[in-house]
Parts: sequence; C-alpha cells; structure tokens
Amino acid sequence: MSNIVAIVGRPNVGKSTLYNRLIGERQAIIDDESGVTRDRQYGTCEWNGKTFTVVDTGGFVKGSEDIFEAAIRSQVRIAIEEAAIIIFVCDVETGITDLDEEVARLLRKTNKPVLLAVNKVDNHQRLLEANEFWSLGFEESYFLSSMTGSGTGEILDSVTEKLEAIPESELEEDVPKIAIVGQPNAGKSSVVNALLGEDRNIVTNVPGTTRDSIHTRFTKFDKDFYLIDTAGLRKKAKVHEDLEFYSVMRAINAIEEADVSIILIDATEGIEAQDMSILRVLQKRNKGVVIGINKWDLISKETNTMRDFELKVREKMAPFTDVPMVFTSATEKVRLLQLIDAALKVNENRNRKVSTSELNRVMLEAIEKVPPPTYRGRYVKIKYVTQLPTYFPAFAFFCNNPKQVKDSYKGYLENQLRKKYDFSGVPMGIYFRQK
Repeated sequence: MSNIVAIVGRPNVGKSTLYNRLIGERQAIIDDESGVTRDRQYGTCEWNGKTFTVVDTGGFVKGSEDIFEAAIRSQVRIAIEEAAIIIFVCDVETGITDLDEEVARLLRKTNKPVLLAVNKVDNHQRLLEANEFWSLGFEESYFLSSMTGSGTGEILDSVTEKLEAIPESELEEDVPKIAIVGQPNAGKSSVVNALLGEDRNIVTNVPGTTRDSIHTRFTKFDKDFYLIDTAGLRKKAKVHEDLEFYSVMRAINAIEEADVSIILIDATEGIEAQDMSILRVLQKRNKGVVIGINKWDLISKETNTMRDFELKVREKMAPFTDVPMVFTSATEKVRLLQLIDAALKVNENRNRKVSTSELNRVMLEAIEKVPPPTYRGRYVKIKYVTQLPTYFPAFAFFCNNPKQVKDSYKGYLENQLRKKYDFSGVPMGIYFRQK
C-alpha cells in the first residue's frame, strides 16, 4: 500500500514551506528565488493517529522556461504514478498562471485524490482573491498559509481520511516482508535474480532499467518470506534528477510495506548521501535494517580490506551502528543466503519481547551502577521499566523527573539493552514517564 503524499506545483509557490509545516521541521531550504530546493526532501507526518510520508517535489534544474516546464510535467507524472494522494500547491499572490493550468490538466486525468492548496492566503482580501482557483476544477480546494499554519489542519484531516480508505496490502501478514532498496545500479535486480534462480528483471549496466517493484514469495532452503525488489526505476531520463526522484518514491513505498529492508550499497562507490537518507527514513519508520555491500568481487583486497571498509561505513552511520553488514557479490553468488538470513534474524529481533521481571532485574542493576546525572541538584530516580506493546522494541522507564533525563543517558540505557538482548538491526524507542 502506498502511503505517500506528494506536494506538486510550479516553482516558488511555497511547496517547501508547506512541507516543513507538515513534517514539523525546518528541513527544506527556502528562498524567494525559484528552484532552490536542490535535494529531494521526504519526511514523516503524524496526524489523527495516522503516519504517512510527505515528499516535497521541489528542486528543478536551473535553466530556461522550457526546462522548468518539462521538469515540472515530469515530476507531476511521477507523483501521479507513485503517490497515494497529491497536494497541488498554487499561489494566490500571482493568481492562476499558464503553468498552473497545465499541471491542473495533468492532475484532472488521474483517479487519485488531488487536494488543491491555495497558498499565502493570510488576509481577508486574499481570501476573496483565492476564489478564482475554483475555476481549476478541483472539488477539494483549501485556502491556507503554510507560513503561519492557518488552514493546514483541514487539509491534513482530508489526507488522513483518504488514507484510511486505501485498501491494505493483500500479502499475508505473518510472513516476513524483505525489501531490497538502494541507489540505481547497486545490483538490486541482480541479487533478486540470483536468489530466485531466474531472470525476473532485465539487468543492464544502465541505472534504472527495472520498471515495477516485484513481490515474490520465496520458499526455498526452508525459508518463507516475501521478497520485494524495489529497483522500480525508469530508464535514464534526460533530466538526471527525475531518476533520483523516482528511486526515492519507489524506496519509500517499499519501506512502508516491508518489515526489514536490505540497503544494497555498491562497494565500488561506498556509502553515499542517498543511502544515508534511506537509512534515516527506516529509522524514523522503526523498520529493520541490514546493510548489503554488493560487488565485493570488484574490490582489490588486502589483509584488512573488509574490516576497514566496514569501519568506514559504520562511522558514517553513527550513532545507529548496531546493524548487520554482509559483503556479497550477485554475479559470483557469494553470501546471498547469508544476507537473507541476516534479514530474517533482524525480523525476529524486531518482534522480540522481554518479560517485565527480567527487564527490571537487568536494567535496574545497570541503572544502579551508572545512575542518571542530577539536574540542578535534583536526583532522577528510575524505579521501574517495562516493554511497550508496539510493533518495534520500545521501553518505558518510570521515574520522578522524566523531562530531566539527558539524551546521553538515554543512549547509555539503549546500549545496555542492546548488550544484553539481541536487537541488532532494529531502531529502538526509549521513553521516560512520570511514575
């Protein structure tokens, strides 16, 4: 099930401001000059008990009007194809432009929900002027100001209502779902083909030849799981950024659906910013993670090559370093089953439950050895700990001053839990509550 909400529109209408407002952070760069959003931005939004991914489709190549228009049309088409819901942003200051009408024409052809957001409506005069946007022909139009936040609650109510109506995945719930994600040409399709023993995907050295994500039930070697190949990229387009945007949309879709994701990294390239972005999304969504270093056969090796490579990758991943790492080669069929075993083990870890009595025995002893630092002369006393009934490992520590516990001590408690119990590859939640 796609859980993506894409924000589309021409440059400089306030897409990034709306995106920042929805995810509650100032993450995208904002400027009056059009096209300043250089990187694809995606983050999570929580509203009415529903969590979904928001994608800001800003960031067009600077150039002539023609390149802008082509880039925008391409973005809108990808959003129509991959997102569950589309928010189409316009600007009341400039009124309806030819490019707005062109985007509207593309969006009217889709059966997916489109919410028109008329931005910068921050006074009564602009509210009157915004009525002209009804002529674009969208049933659901919202007048808002993403700078001040007025009107964003109504559009979020509509988004969550529509997400609830989307049917759930038809895959069996109790069977683990493993997704293979990563940069174009990291070898995702080659790994899938080698595991399945058949050419399910076209494999070329042109990045992005796999068109659709493929779900396969794997039942060989006493294993049973769904394998999701999320290469899902188009053939390389004229605008390089389109390929990256498409890969991001595909990866997020797969992450939403899977229990564990294998981030495949090209050993010849090393871990890159895009891989780190995917890792952070997995952490935010509390999904299992395995790192697969593919094309290891192409690396010239010395005594400690593997160890040094692993240390470099873990250094970049810090502070979340408790993640299994497997060095593979899809062409030589080396350690591919080990990669799957690691993913299945991480799925077990994600579902691990520890009894309250044992947790208290182990953790209260660790707390006694290293008590929480005092805050302004006041002692923090942790009296009780229990595991929360969540779909990922989360623990509540009951104490007298929960707001005064520092992040460094939170890290200490997480390290103690990881040392005692195997939660490798799984993000963990540590919460402090008033006793």
